[in-house]
Amino acid sequence: MSDYEVILCIVNAGYSDVVMDAAREEGARGGTVIHARGTANKEAEKYFHITIQPDKEIVMILVPTSIKDAVLHALYRNAGLKTDGQGIAFSLPVNDVVGISSPANQAAPAEQTEVKEQPAPSDGSAE
Repeated sequence: MSDYEVILCIVNAGYSDVVMDAAREEGARGGTVIHARGTANKEAEKYFHITIQPDKEIVMILVPTSIKDAVLHALYRNAGLKTDGQGIAFSLPVNDVVGISSPANQAAPAEQTEVKEQPAPSDGSAE
């Protein structure tokens, strides 16, 4: 089990920068924007008292569990349903993570293996 969660924030097109600015203020390091199209109906517009724009952006942000709540609250304040971004955000647990470095990993760099280049044969033959 990992110490990370993924936050997904669905906003009207053009508001992904608002989402990322709010998330970064709470310690998130980056995110991925996916362009999408909403399919809500008129009944949903009446229920939520909003106008649904079909063009959306989904911002995926991998965050440490320790800052997840702060990031979600910042997204609600800056890009929630009562803003022009009309966003909703939720988080999902993440079981495993590879490919990112944590502050603990940065403090103790991994062993490096020195690779020595060998000169190519001058006569064009392979050894």
